[in-house]
Amino acid sequence: MLSISVGVCAYNEEKNIRACLESISAQGLQGFEIIEVLVISSGSTDGTNQRVMEYERIDPRIKLHVQERREGKNSAINLFLDLAKTDILVLVNADNRLEVDSLQALLTPFSNNEVGMAGGHPVPLNPQDTLSGFAVHMLWEMHHRIALVHPKLGELVAFRRLRITLPGGTQSDEDIICMEVAKRGLRTVYAPGAIVYNRGPQNVRDFLKQRTRVNIGERYMRRWFHYEISTWDLSSLLHAYGTFAKDNRHSLHLMLLAIAMESCARTYAIMHVALNRGDKPMWSQVSSTKDLGQ
Repeated sequence: MLSISVGVCAYNEEKNIRACLESISAQGLQGFEIIEVLVISSGSTDGTNQRVMEYERIDPRIKLHVQERREGKNSAINLFLDLAKTDILVLVNADNRLEVDSLQALLTPFSNNEVGMAGGHPVPLNPQDTLSGFAVHMLWEMHHRIALVHPKLGELVAFRRLRITLPGGTQSDEDIICMEVAKRGLRTVYAPGAIVYNRGPQNVRDFLKQRTRVNIGERYMRRWFHYEISTWDLSSLLHAYGTFAKDNRHSLHLMLLAIAMESCARTYAIMHVALNRGDKPMWSQVSSTKDLGQ
């Protein structure tokens, strides 16, 4: 039986944190045991802390740790790394919800000692009858198809304790952990059965805002660490798009518009990094992504 620590980083997530914690508590595991769920609340000014404290009375594994000031996700992850008691760690976003048995699928690869990190399969809850909703689904479906061949992890990850400290001047977290795993000669794997539900931007403006900041972080991974992100590989993108287009040929006009939106975000990010305008450890929240619902 392997012991697991789960970290949940939160900033003003009172709408979502209860559903997130309930989905963690409900996980059935064989061969693994969650001994603690550490919620790192960074400078939250809403009811996040109260919601967590209420749930502590239901599940004693839940422990709230408060950072008085918001210092960015990497700072919150570093606190989790310092506090966690186990050698296998899981990160769950506070605005996400896990499918039943997701953690079993995520953790099973660790029976192989060569595996250092595993990532789940994000599935958006957005309706697809709008341009932004279709673009979100296309984005994550492309991510899924690429990750099946070249693992690109995000939203839900598990990894062996590496004794690292994430740098504070960047928004990148999963990519930095992936890089450190590779440096130690360990494998990174994608677990498509580890479903994690999220909410993508619900309008074009927020889609461009979120995608631009993500792409800026990924371009700085290349500039600062010479680390290549698989979702920037042209051959992988073309192959994933080809299979996606075949399956969604009835939505060609939406595909073309979604590609144009992502291209704008990537072009801006490339220019931003070329001018070395800097990454940020934290950004303003994209409000339309913060209502996960039930």
